[in-house]
Amino acid sequence: MKNSRFNDYKLGDEIITSLQALAYHTPTDVQRKVIPLVLEQTDLIVKSQTGSGKTAAYAIPIAESIDWLENKPQALILTPTRELAVQVKEDFTNIGRFKRIKALAVFGKQSFASQKVQLKQKTHVVVGTPGRVFDHIGKGTLSLDQIRYLVIDEADEMLNMGFIEQVEAIIKALPKDRVTMLFSATLPKEIKELSHRYMVEPVDIEIETGAITADEIDHVLIEVSDDQKYDLLRDLTIVENPDSCIIFCRTKGRVDRLTDQLIKAGYPCGKIHGDMAQEARLAVMRDFKHGRFRYLVATDLAARGIDIDKLSHIINYDLPLKKEGYVHRTGRTGRAGEVGKAITFMLPSEEKFLPEIEAYLGFEIKRSAAPKKAEVAKNRPAFDRKINLKSTIKKEKNENLNKDIMKLYFNGGKRKKLRAVDFVGTIAKIKGVTAEDIGIITILDRATFIEILNGKGPLVLKTMKNTTVKGKLLKVYEAKE
Repeated sequence: MKNSRFNDYKLGDEIITSLQALAYHTPTDVQRKVIPLVLEQTDLIVKSQTGSGKTAAYAIPIAESIDWLENKPQALILTPTRELAVQVKEDFTNIGRFKRIKALAVFGKQSFASQKVQLKQKTHVVVGTPGRVFDHIGKGTLSLDQIRYLVIDEADEMLNMGFIEQVEAIIKALPKDRVTMLFSATLPKEIKELSHRYMVEPVDIEIETGAITADEIDHVLIEVSDDQKYDLLRDLTIVENPDSCIIFCRTKGRVDRLTDQLIKAGYPCGKIHGDMAQEARLAVMRDFKHGRFRYLVATDLAARGIDIDKLSHIINYDLPLKKEGYVHRTGRTGRAGEVGKAITFMLPSEEKFLPEIEAYLGFEIKRSAAPKKAEVAKNRPAFDRKINLKSTIKKEKNENLNKDIMKLYFNGGKRKKLRAVDFVGTIAKIKGVTAEDIGIITILDRATFIEILNGKGPLVLKTMKNTTVKGKLLKVYEAKE
C-alpha cells in the first residue's frame, strides 16, 4: 500500500526520529489521507472518530512545516476540553521534540498571567479552549499575525458545549492566508455552514466508523434495572477481571456515589468530572494512565480525546443517550492494535435509544445475560489476587523519546534580565556541546528550564555549576517533573 510508512512522506529527519522513538510505525487510515494534503496546504473537513489517530494526522505535517526561527505562534488548535488541550499539546511536543518545537496549552481555571508570560516567549503552537483563547486575543496577549494553521478539533462537541460563536469570532481575527482543518465525529448542519464560510475549497475526508469500532472492540449489552446496576457491576468486574477499566456515568453525582461505593469495597479507584479542580482532574488522569489505580469512574468529560494505552474495558454504567457519546466512550479501548471490550448497561425504558446508536455504528450490539453466581464464585479468587497486587507503573509512551534528554533548572529568569540567547550562547560554548543539543527553553520570572538533548545533559549540568550566564553564577539542578 502506498504511504504505508511515515518515511514515505516528505518529512524531515527530526520528525521521523521522533516518530520512531514514539513507536509510530504504520500510518492509520486518517493519517494516510490527511498528512499529504496538509503538507500541500489544503483545507480539510475530516469526519473521524476517536481512536483513529487524528491528532497525529494533523500534528505531524504541522510540526514538519513549522519554522523554528519564528518566535510567534504559527498554529492554533482549538479543543472543547482542557484535558484534550493538554493531550494535544503533549503530542505536539513529542512529535516535534527533535525539531525543538514549543507548544503551549491555554485554558480556563489556570493562571492567565502565567500563560501571558509564556506567550511572550518563543511559542510555535498554541492549543486551547475557545473561551481562554478568545480572552487572550481580546487582551492582545496572543499574537495572531503569523498563524498559518488553524485546527478545530472535536467540532461537534464545540457545538454541543455552545462554543461555536466564540470559535467563529476567533476565526474572524486570524489571517486569511492560512490552512484550516476541521475534525468532527459528526457533521451537523451548523458545522458544515461554518466550514463553508471560512474554508477555501476544502477536501472532505470520511473515515468509516465501523472500521474503528467493530474489529478491535467486543461490544456487549446487558439489560438491568437501576437498583441492580451496582451488584451487576461488582459481578462483571469479578468475571472480567480487567487490567484497566473506565466506568462511565451520566451525572457527576452518580460518579461521586459509585466511586465511594467501589473504594469502600476495596477497588483501586479514581474519579473525574467537571466539578473537580483542574489540577485534580489532570492528576487523576495522569495517575490512571500510569497504572496507579485500575478503575476510573467518569462522566463523558474523560471520553474526549484522552489517549490511554492498553485500556482493556469500558463499562457504560449509564447508557449514553446520544449515538456520538457511545462511540466516543467506547473508542477509549481497542486502540493501537489492541483488542478491547465495551459493556453497556441498559434500563428497559432506554431501549428506544438503541436503534439510533446501532444504525450509527453499522452493526447490532450483541445482548448478553448477567453473569451466573457460580461463574462469579469461580472467578473470585483470581479477582481478589489481582485487586490486591501492587500497581505496576506503566511507562510513558514518550519514555524512549526522552531517554537522552535532561531538563535543567536554573534559579534565574526574567527578573535577572536573562534571555534564551544568553543561555544558548553560554551552553553552546561548552566543549562537546552545540546549539543543536539545546532543546526547549522556558524562562519564567525567577527560574529557567532548559532541555538538553542527545545525552549531553550530565556534561552541561556539571559544567554550568561553575559557569556564569551573562556574568551571573546561577544554581543549576536536574529538574524533576
